[in-house]
Formats: sequence, C-alpha cells, structure tokens
Amino acid sequence: MFEQWHPLLATHIYRVTQSRPLTEEIVQDVFLKIWNNRETLGDIRHFWSWLLVISRNHALNALQRKAREYKHWEQWVKDNATEANSIDPTHSFYTLIDEAIDQLSPRQKEIYLLHRHERMTYQQIAVHLNIGRETVKTHLESATRAISKHVKLQLAVTMTAIHLLL
Repeated sequence: MFEQWHPLLATHIYRVTQSRPLTEEIVQDVFLKIWNNRETLGDIRHFWSWLLVISRNHALNALQRKAREYKHWEQWVKDNATEANSIDPTHSFYTLIDEAIDQLSPRQKEIYLLHRHERMTYQQIAVHLNIGRETVKTHLESATRAISKHVKLQLAVTMTAIHLLL
C-alpha cells in the first residue's frame, strides 16, 4: 500500500506545503493514521478521496502549527532584543565567545585574556605570572578548545532551532 500510494500522496501534500521535509513528515503521519485505523479501512468506499482529505487536513494542521511556532519565535526574539545591536550577528558571536571565556577556570581565563587582549607573548605571560612557557601554552590550548566547543555547541543549538522552524 505504501509503495502504491506514497508518490501520489507526497505530490499532493507537497503542493500544499511547498516543503520537502514537512511533506515527508506529513506522509509518515498519514500512513501511521492508516495503520492505526486499519480495522476500519474496509468501510471506506473511495480510498483515494479519503486519503486526499486526511492528508490535506494533516498538511493544513502542520502549516498552522509551523505558523504558531514561528509567531512564538518572533515574539521571543522581540522580547529578548533589548537593542538593535543584539540582532547583529557579529555582536551575538562575540557574546558567545564572552560566555565561553566566563566559563574557563580562573587561571585559563587570566592567561587567555593576557594573550588575546593584552597581546602578550607566551614568554611574557610566563614571566608575568611566574610560570613556565609550556604551562602557558597548555592553558591557552585548553582555553581555545573550550571556547571553540562552547561556540560550536551554541551554534548547533541555534541552527537546530532554526531548522525546526523551517
């Protein structure tokens, strides 16, 4: 049944949604509904008409759900945007880096800031803090990895949220 009706159903739903991922989701939902109601399928006289109606209803419900999610997202952005620069992607990126720096250990944070903001060399930091040059190098490598990991994770979460909204 799936192989017979899937192409026609997918084409029909795509005309409504104009979205391949949403179309596939709806087709799966429709076939799940067919499976769950398989005992009553014998009572249906015009299967294709019935299939078109339930698929159209599922598609419209999905579009309404996506529209509600988008409105919630828009409201969230509006509520959380305090200034025009909070929407600036560069500002957001630097905010992510600042958050990551704040999560470093005190020693890593100190060494990272001396190197990145004060532009001190490994040797200058080592003399300034009375530690070995290799210790400075190790702390900077760990700090850079931690910052990269934090930024990548936050970007992945953001991209996932955007993908779900589309």
